[in-house]
Amino acid sequence: MATTTIINPATGKKVAEYQRIDVSEAKQKVAQSKNTFDSWKKLSYDERATYMRKLAKVFEKNKETYAQLATQEMGKTITQARKEMDKCILIINYYADNIHTLLDNENVKTEATKSYVTFMPIGVILAVMPWNFPFYQVIRFAAPALMAGNTGVLKHASNVQGSAFALEEAFREAGFPEGAFTNLNISAGNVKDIIEDKNIVAVTLTGSDPAGRSVASIAGQNLKKTVLELGGSDAYVILDDADLEQATDLATFGRLQNNGQTCVAAKRFVVLDAIYDQFLKLYTEKMEAAKMGDPTDESTYYGPMARLDLRDEIHEQVNKTISQGGKLVLGGNVPEGEGAYYPATILADLKPGMEAFDNELFGPVASVIRAKDEAEAIELANNSQFGLGSGVITGNKERGEKVALQLEAGSSFVNKLVVSDPRLPFGGIKNSGYGRELSGYGIREFVNTKSIWID
Repeated sequence: MATTTIINPATGKKVAEYQRIDVSEAKQKVAQSKNTFDSWKKLSYDERATYMRKLAKVFEKNKETYAQLATQEMGKTITQARKEMDKCILIINYYADNIHTLLDNENVKTEATKSYVTFMPIGVILAVMPWNFPFYQVIRFAAPALMAGNTGVLKHASNVQGSAFALEEAFREAGFPEGAFTNLNISAGNVKDIIEDKNIVAVTLTGSDPAGRSVASIAGQNLKKTVLELGGSDAYVILDDADLEQATDLATFGRLQNNGQTCVAAKRFVVLDAIYDQFLKLYTEKMEAAKMGDPTDESTYYGPMARLDLRDEIHEQVNKTISQGGKLVLGGNVPEGEGAYYPATILADLKPGMEAFDNELFGPVASVIRAKDEAEAIELANNSQFGLGSGVITGNKERGEKVALQLEAGSSFVNKLVVSDPRLPFGGIKNSGYGRELSGYGIREFVNTKSIWID
């Protein structure tokens, strides 16, 4: 039987080993999830909310254990891992507390005696999830899906299987019926078979553009709905009236948060010519001062990348950009020693056609781009295959709002880094995917929006 080996990216040492299940066993688990759905869907919103609130308490009790596990498996700093658990608790309670507002029937006035729209659960949802937020990404799917009356099966990233099994145990400890939430430790090559299983009704994926295309293709051939949250190369327009201290603080945290491995992170900084040199100088100082090191040390600003192959891949992208004429301002070297560490790196004077301009750099590497004026800044920001998040830094909020409305992305934030908030929809356009997660828009992705007419 094949196994999944977990390597600590900070030390390069083996953490644990988990046995994979084969397709036959995975399909049995999916069938169990379908059986559970048949009874779970009959519970009232308030009954499901009781389970959810118990799940929030399990997270509160195990917060430190889960945070340490996430840090050990994918290298995020322990302080950010704790914040990830807090966010899970926030989302769980949000859906438990607001389910009636989000999914109660909507009365519609017609010539009928009674007519309304109701939102019915549809079945077993398959979630294909990434490693970068090993608990939060899963809860972002599971809390709304289960509150709506669906059940879920998880295909998590191989390098965070400890987190995947911890999540399954958390649902069990909260009293959810067996099969309401199930971890499938299968290989990526077996995902096709599970999507095609008759008991799977829809798929949600957070991951790369190629993975999204593959999953969407298989699901489409089987007439199963998908929601895709894919890569991003988020542009932040730094206007000439921006507070440079604020702008560079946001740019530093935005690029190094989660060790630079966030789909919706700030990645491309489009800076107006009037302040470009000042911004680059101050930004370089702050990125250089950020402490790289042991993610379990609370003073560490950013830790290692999640795997050595990912570190090597981003180093190749940096070198390719330099060969295309990009200017290396900071970093760009592979450190000696154990672990998948890569230093805070700045590439400047970037133009369309360069690797760091055109493609996503999923690590602690910032792309700085010069724009002659506001119009060109907007044009450069939108010159991307991606459209997940975006931002504007300015001293004039009205001006910032006008620019934000012109940026092609699922989210545009003014004077703040893009964050996912359960009260707002989250997702992208272009090659960043389609569909929405969170808020009422997210919970309604996997329901049957059904019209009822009584004459």
